[in-house]
Amino acid sequence: MANVRLGFVGTGGMGQCAHLVNYANLPGCEVAALAELRPKLGRKVAARYGVPGVYTDYRKMLEEETLDGLVAIQPFTKHAQLIPELLASGLPVLTEKPLARSVEAGETVLQAAREGGGPLYIGYHKRSDPATLAVKRQLDAWKASGEVGALKYLRVTMPPGDWVSGGFNALLHTDEPYPALPDDPPSPDFSEEAAGQYDGFVNYYIHQVNLIRFLLGEAYHVVYADPTGALLVGRAESGVPVTLEMAPYSTTLDWQESALVAFERGWAQLTLPAPLSVNRAGTATFFTDPGSGATPQTISPSLPTVHAMRQQALHYVQAVRGEPTVLCGPDDALADLMVAKEYISLLRQEA
Repeated sequence: MANVRLGFVGTGGMGQCAHLVNYANLPGCEVAALAELRPKLGRKVAARYGVPGVYTDYRKMLEEETLDGLVAIQPFTKHAQLIPELLASGLPVLTEKPLARSVEAGETVLQAAREGGGPLYIGYHKRSDPATLAVKRQLDAWKASGEVGALKYLRVTMPPGDWVSGGFNALLHTDEPYPALPDDPPSPDFSEEAAGQYDGFVNYYIHQVNLIRFLLGEAYHVVYADPTGALLVGRAESGVPVTLEMAPYSTTLDWQESALVAFERGWAQLTLPAPLSVNRAGTATFFTDPGSGATPQTISPSLPTVHAMRQQALHYVQAVRGEPTVLCGPDDALADLMVAKEYISLLRQEA
């Protein structure tokens, strides 16, 4: 099949090192053009990655280029201004998490996706990690077979740590100032202080909010927010309790993110590498104890040495081709913002 021709909107730190570097050498994909408000940076990035079309205005890029999809890596505080216009092109769009700065802004983006625009995918790269997908397949199989009993509990832990893991070593810079663009407004339901707490939470922990729902396979709501900010407690629609441990401790030269999904007679454990680590997947471990004298087993399968950001790029190219995808859509991503709003509202009540 012909290569999928992509246009990039923005080539800042994450745009370059988490996304463009993966698409630039992905089989079946051609980065045909990029739009970057900083002209020197745009030319410099294009030269490194062999991108032929270079623009300072994404509208001009859309007019002049024949593209199959757009990768728009922008601050989430500007999504409601930019993403609807990109969707109006009719092209599939991938942008970074979260969907938007607030539930209200997210609804604006979602409505644009529903009104005949191209499909929208949100970059929750942890869903593309080989270990996450191995755990998800096993959880679904256990639920279908009932062999380890009922789902009882789900816990995600993500202490602060070295999330970069050398991932910005190849970042290109120029002396151009960062463009001064207005932000989308915060939720009208929040004070300035609450909006700041909300922005911080969604910027750092929205990945885990989404991962919980992905592993559960169902919606959940927040029922308790510890006033120290270390713990979120939720309950799935089926009644299963979930917890997000946000900062029980911190590390300086490591990344220690994990998830535990417990059933009556077994569990699955997922560990994930630092988000920008390269050629390193997570690990998956499965324990089953069938009882009745049978020997319990612990299994940890060997997984490909490929990182989630590259797998996410592959999954987006497949989605552009019309293939089924594990990528997150805007409805799911809006639910994340609702969970975040529930959490901040409860946190401020408990404080």
